[in-house]
Amino acid sequence: MFRNRSNSILNRRREKKATAFLYSVFRMVLLISIGYLVLYPVIVMISGSLKTPAAYIDRSIIYIPKSVTTEYYGVAIKAIDYFNSLKSTLINQMVSAVLEIAVCSFIAYGMARFDFKGKSIFNFLLILIILVPTQMLIIPMMMNYSKFDIFGIFGLLNKLTGIDLRINLLNTVWTFYLPSILGVGLRAGIIIYIYIQFFKGLPKELEEAAWIDGAGLFRTFFSIAIPSSSVVFTTVSIFAMVWHWNEYFEPIMFMSKNFPLSVKIYELENLIEAIGVYDTYPQYSTKKAACFIFILPVLAVYLILQKKFVKSIDRVGITG
Repeated sequence: MFRNRSNSILNRRREKKATAFLYSVFRMVLLISIGYLVLYPVIVMISGSLKTPAAYIDRSIIYIPKSVTTEYYGVAIKAIDYFNSLKSTLINQMVSAVLEIAVCSFIAYGMARFDFKGKSIFNFLLILIILVPTQMLIIPMMMNYSKFDIFGIFGLLNKLTGIDLRINLLNTVWTFYLPSILGVGLRAGIIIYIYIQFFKGLPKELEEAAWIDGAGLFRTFFSIAIPSSSVVFTTVSIFAMVWHWNEYFEPIMFMSKNFPLSVKIYELENLIEAIGVYDTYPQYSTKKAACFIFILPVLAVYLILQKKFVKSIDRVGITG
């Protein structure tokens, strides 16, 4: 009987070890498969950007071309006017991302830490912001930007005095900055929600100690809440940066000059032909080179911040 019991225990241990081994193998295969699916487009893009026309004709070449050229990177930089477009992207969209993060963090802190009348309405509006696509707001936004008014005051003055003080904001940076400052759109809703979850888990004792020492709301926010959320800030910053970096619909609608890189990539084929590149294979290489230099700054930022990004994902939980 004792021997049977001992054998039973040994069998269970073997089963556990076998299950753990199979789980490890399955997890490894799954991670390799996902990694391949994610990296495959990047590998093809880099390989294609270095190919000569002869390499496209040689069907035996898949990833590593026999002869490599960087010529098409120069063509791509010229086609999309890379450095001027990069400057426009940084001024318009990256500043918008910074403004959006600052405003949304403050809104989230108030919603996470304080109870006030109408809070349920604000929660409903937050869900509405996330659910309603920005594209549905484009026409009213364009009408508003073409004759920008502050709470209808300028329009009322126009009716009373005949003096039109409304401002045309189209083709200005304010078409990017205003939605960020006002917390409009899916991006703002998600950022607010992420910060709310973090601030709910932040120990209140830290803020109470600051209040006892005489700190007000703003000082507590900037001295306690913001420094404590540095890890979460990494996640939000990467998300906001990628969202704004890839945004092309709003710039196309509100701008007619100084386009960011995202718009140049969207119109890439026309831009390549505009500088005299008509052959099929050179166009392929130029397109892939342009796409790679477009994602390169975002990729570099992520590689630098990846450790903090992983930590911040662990820190941001979903609470009720």
